Amino acid sequence: SSGPDPVDLILWSVLQVWSCTGCFSLFHLPCIQKWARDSVFLISSVTDEDFGEKQHPWPCPKCRTEYPPSSTPNRYMCYCGKLQDPPADPWLVPHSCGSVCQKELKPTCGHTCLLLCHPGPCPPCPKMVCVSCMCGKAKPLPRRCSNKPWSCQQTCGKLLSCKQHTCSKPCHTECSPCPRVSVQSCVCRRQEAERPCADPRWNCQQVCGAPLTCGNHTCEVVCHDGVCPPCPRSISRSCPCGKTKSSLPCTEEVPPCGDTCDRRLSCLKHTCSMRCHRGSCETCRQEVDKECRCGKHRKLMPCHKEYLCDSKCPRTRNCQRHQCRRKCCPGNCPPCDQVCGRTLGCRNHKCPSVCHQGSCYPCPETVSLSCTCGSAVLVVPCGREKTTRPPRCKEPCRCPPSCHHRSREPHRCHPGPCPPCRQVCGLALPGCRHTCPQPCHDLVLVRSQQGLQVQLAGPWEQPSEPAFVKKALPCPPCQVPIPTSCFGEHEVSPVLCHSQGGWSCGRSCGRPLACGNHSCSRDCHLVTEGNKCEVCEEGCSKPRPPGCTHSCPRPCHPGDCPPCSHMTRLRCHCRISLLYVECTKLSSADEQMKVQLSSCSNQCPKELSCGHRCKQVCHPGVCEETCQQRVKLRCPCRRIRKEVVCSLQALCDLQCDD
Repeated sequence: SSGPDPVDLILWSVLQVWSCTGCFSLFHLPCIQKWARDSVFLISSVTDEDFGEKQHPWPCPKCRTEYPPSSTPNRYMCYCGKLQDPPADPWLVPHSCGSVCQKELKPTCGHTCLLLCHPGPCPPCPKMVCVSCMCGKAKPLPRRCSNKPWSCQQTCGKLLSCKQHTCSKPCHTECSPCPRVSVQSCVCRRQEAERPCADPRWNCQQVCGAPLTCGNHTCEVVCHDGVCPPCPRSISRSCPCGKTKSSLPCTEEVPPCGDTCDRRLSCLKHTCSMRCHRGSCETCRQEVDKECRCGKHRKLMPCHKEYLCDSKCPRTRNCQRHQCRRKCCPGNCPPCDQVCGRTLGCRNHKCPSVCHQGSCYPCPETVSLSCTCGSAVLVVPCGREKTTRPPRCKEPCRCPPSCHHRSREPHRCHPGPCPPCRQVCGLALPGCRHTCPQPCHDLVLVRSQQGLQVQLAGPWEQPSEPAFVKKALPCPPCQVPIPTSCFGEHEVSPVLCHSQGGWSCGRSCGRPLACGNHSCSRDCHLVTEGNKCEVCEEGCSKPRPPGCTHSCPRPCHPGDCPPCSHMTRLRCHCRISLLYVECTKLSSADEQMKVQLSSCSNQCPKELSCGHRCKQVCHPGVCEETCQQRVKLRCPCRRIRKEVVCSLQALCDLQCDD
């Protein structure tokens, strides 16, 4: 081929990248170079004297790891940093040189990374080394270099920093401070107090007060150990201007020498013309011809004062937005000290940096996105919270139920509203003892009727989309089949609970009527008055008592018929009189009573064979021949007379006396 494809060259130049050593994110090399230059320029809010001289670091756009200006990337390097401009190889990781990484592993162990040139952090050291336990009592064991510390679980026993107690913890790394409390003396040994063994050195805050070696002064140092320092007045001292030295007792002050002070004034150009004196020198009061800072004006004024004219600088500051407007500006206009105030890309905050050129920094604020329960938290740059999905959470959802159930169905924490409740409703249905078997319907999406009632102005107006609202629907009618008998209890069939009630099977009713003699002939029907059907309209058909030929005058009735009140006409035994007797008396009477009822109670009119009339009351059958009539008998001579019963007349033999 004549040369590389131009498209490949363009892509290759675009794909030159730089990797951050903190977060290992990849950035295009031109982008990160521009970022570094802009960052150094924007954060250089310094004074006039050191503007442009101070070395300001620049941060990584993602993790904010700071780099000095000298570390601004200017070459395209592989991940391990050994090869510049690594060639593209389809068999290697992009931007890799393909050689062994050999970076020093972290934490530092003396070994290097054995992987091929790779992106991201190096893995933990995989080599095996023999190491002792943390307390050094057990024999060395082979361990991974990246996980060398191990515990033999024996008591440590090392002497703690208090030099009094030993460590009682199991084998561990460095011993913690002694947790015990003991009586400790202060540094000067004047006071004692109970203090932690881990902090034995303490001061009582009392001035030492011990006499110094001079014998005139006492030590003014607060609670200390060792020998008191020498008296500060006993050493060689000089006069206030420093020209004359003298060795006077510590009780005497060194007097001024009387010579000219000649100490350098604060202007650093002139010296003090006063005699040797104590204290600081006065400000320089010499009159000098001064030029203003901007060089436009000159004026005679005191040396210690700075001459600033009233001319305001018309130059534009480095932000290219505001004028300098500083009085007597020497030309090195300071950076703009106003706050930028432009709305950042997050649309939530304004740029807090000083006014600058170009685009603002990305918003430095971060926003914590949490799941609904708050267990999982994801920190994202400000402005991305609207486009970033909340973090996934494996905890169960803790949202309280919005329906009548005590708890929701178990499900994981999720963004947005909880799914509709799929549990069985379980509410008691009105009018029965059953519960609703339908899925929970406390919050159901139903179509709103408000949008449907809006009249459109014409065919050009588009109807609005249907709106749905959450609404609690009532429980449906109970659908449980209940075995129910018909009105007449002829048969039992399942009937839905909500329509439970009597039903007609179509058969003849057959219920006994109130009369107790007949049954209802209507189709199976509901009895509304008591527990009886309609009133029987037939006549009484009960059998009459023996001997009664009359019918019952009452309509069909329960129980026995009333006694027959008809008067029966019959002849008496003697066949002379007509008697009227109640039918019930006649039919219920026995033979003897019937004989009495058929008697007219008059004397029997029949004649006996003897010729006398029957003396009995009207009676049935043939009269008795035993006549009881008294008759008179005479003897043949008719002289003796005797009364005897007629029936015994033949047996009586009346004889004369002669």
